[in-house]
Amino acid sequence: MPRPRLCRKITFKPDVVYFKPQGVPMKFLEVVHLTLEEVEALRLKNVENLEQIECAKKMKTSQSTFQRILSSAYKKISCALIEGKAIEIKSEVT
Repeated sequence: MPRPRLCRKITFKPDVVYFKPQGVPMKFLEVVHLTLEEVEALRLKNVENLEQIECAKKMKTSQSTFQRILSSAYKKISCALIEGKAIEIKSEVT
């Protein structure tokens, strides 16, 4: 049985939760799902310009876990941009 996921501290809730390529109907698009954890990691690192150690402390997680969350977010966003997919921000942490 896998270890249960720990609760991460998330202090940001986005108003906009869907992004898609312009001019392509949703029915033709695949969707990439970002978690609130991933959005919070992106916000802390890229918008707040915090160092990775500070970001990890704010999210109450280890630096290595923060790096894995951030890498996952970058990979999903890159895939969506390169392959023309929609991005949905999940409102609950899974």
